Amino acid sequence: MTEHIVVVGGGTGGTVLANRLAEKLGPEIERGDARVTLVSDDPDHVYKPTFLYVPFGKKTVEDAKRPLADLVDHAVDVEIDRVTGVDTDGKRLSLRDSGSTGYDQLALALGAQLVPEELPGLAEGGHHFYGPDGAQELRETMAEFTEGHLVLSVIGTPHMCPAAPVEFVLMADAWFRQRGVREDVEITYTYPIQRAHAIQNVADWASEAFEERDIDVETFFNADEVDPEAGVLHSMEGAELDYDLLVGIPPHEGSDLVTEAGLGDDGWADVDKHTLESDHAEDVYVLGDLADVPTSKAGSVAHYEAGAVADRIASRTRGETPTATYDGKTVCFIESGMDEATFVDFEYGTQPTVREPSKPVHWAKLGYNESYWLTARGLL
Repeated sequence: MTEHIVVVGGGTGGTVLANRLAEKLGPEIERGDARVTLVSDDPDHVYKPTFLYVPFGKKTVEDAKRPLADLVDHAVDVEIDRVTGVDTDGKRLSLRDSGSTGYDQLALALGAQLVPEELPGLAEGGHHFYGPDGAQELRETMAEFTEGHLVLSVIGTPHMCPAAPVEFVLMADAWFRQRGVREDVEITYTYPIQRAHAIQNVADWASEAFEERDIDVETFFNADEVDPEAGVLHSMEGAELDYDLLVGIPPHEGSDLVTEAGLGDDGWADVDKHTLESDHAEDVYVLGDLADVPTSKAGSVAHYEAGAVADRIASRTRGETPTATYDGKTVCFIESGMDEATFVDFEYGTQPTVREPSKPVHWAKLGYNESYWLTARGLL
């Protein structure tokens, strides 16, 4: 009997997992003892960190995507379809276009969704760089922005790429200086808790960098409403910020599939933080942004989780007891301007050390962004 493994989601977690499974279960797949299917509703694979560079003209939205079929091992069956329901008791998935399919082991890597409409006025009065359309629109606006007040507001947590808002304002500062207009541009950064970032060491480093570069910081600022006509951002605490250009990190949400399948109450899946196995269903794993684990919603997390999940699924397919675990490893490059960067790495229960920014680390980040496509193929 063939063991059918279904991976849902064609982002970093799903793609790396499918390729790792093709490698680890190569003999079983060739013999017909195992089958791996990747289901994605998008024929393209999108590398979202690219969007940070689009507003500054350093990348295009086309640079962020490649055909999924070009990245996935030929031993994996790729189905372009949308999963509309998960029956964990019957071990079946409902599909928008092709009916349904059964599974023996299931991995959900659906990612987080942007919901700017949850904050009144944000869609009409704000910009963001967390998706292709938003990044491109912000590029056009930034190209003509030479004076006024730029406000970046982190609107709620959790959100993808936790360091990206810090990177954006530091890059904007350097970019405006290069253009000779920084003295005409005021920059303010807001964060919803009482420090500049959720991770204390990153918050300390960012606060010092902001002060050095004359970037204002408003902490414990929970955005409540945007008034596009007046150009005002209101907070739940009663504060108001006038703006000429608002960059809002939109609210994020998990997946209705998770809630409807009983895998989590609020769209984020409840899992064991080390095994990524669902707390509520057997033979179900959830990885990437969708998994409710105590670390960042970052691409590196999905990458490392995928390795552990692949090992566990392969062991179960062979009838072995799984032993692989994920230790919370996270690696994050942080741009500190247009030509310098730092990086942090940490695991569950540890605080990262923020290194001194340098040009070599900046180029290392750009180099990794180029080599990412090899990572997605499971080659790095």
